[in-house]
Amino acid sequence: FTIFLSNLLFFKLIILEELTHSDEKKVKGTWEQDYDKMIPSLVKEDQPCYILYRLDSKNACGYEWLLLCWSPDTAPIRQKMLYASTKATLKQEFGSAQIKDEIHCTMPDELTFEGYKNHKSDILAPAPLTTREEELEEIRKTEINTDISAVSKQQTLGGVQFPVTDAVKDAIHEMAKGLYNYLQFKLDIEKEEIELVFKESITVVKLPSKVPENNARYHLYKFKHTHEGDLMEAVGKYNFFHRRLFCIYNLLSF
Repeated sequence: FTIFLSNLLFFKLIILEELTHSDEKKVKGTWEQDYDKMIPSLVKEDQPCYILYRLDSKNACGYEWLLLCWSPDTAPIRQKMLYASTKATLKQEFGSAQIKDEIHCTMPDELTFEGYKNHKSDILAPAPLTTREEELEEIRKTEINTDISAVSKQQTLGGVQFPVTDAVKDAIHEMAKGLYNYLQFKLDIEKEEIELVFKESITVVKLPSKVPENNARYHLYKFKHTHEGDLMEAVGKYNFFHRRLFCIYNLLSF
């Protein structure tokens, strides 16, 4: 490959028992100017091939190259498999450090300069969101855009600010001291604040019975349990808000 790297714009390789040099052209203009003049005319409809196209940029190894892998859908399966399995060898022999980018083409329009620009745009575009990620994004936007008139130093949901009552604060401190392991809160829409519903000590199996079917609630539960042989208890004598809590959040639509 060394003899091709200095003054050639591209060279084409096909497999005839082994990788074989098939065509080449010398540099005329910039790589963008020569792209559509050279690349599309090189390929045959049913014949896979590799094309190494020289860019104008350089790195420590010299000129950088674009590897185009032409594998049309109409080509025989055996040939497509052969070219796919040989690409790694080609890159190794040529020098992977000199290949700046590669594109797999199955349709003629993908071999054009416009097709290459579309390929670059696809790479830079953010990955598509899953259904779950789309739902979370919608929730985030809704919370940010929600406008509530209450003025408060306490923030519950992002974008929604309801203050908590003194009873809520007292109950949380009592839980931290070990007096209770379960607290339930509700939103008072009229007063625009978070209120304490009740506080008590219950077992974890009773938690489901504490969840109202037709009302929105916040549930705070200190989950005492063992993990890998160690006794774990979320709330202790240290800063309550820095301790792990087992929380159940049940918010129904109003």
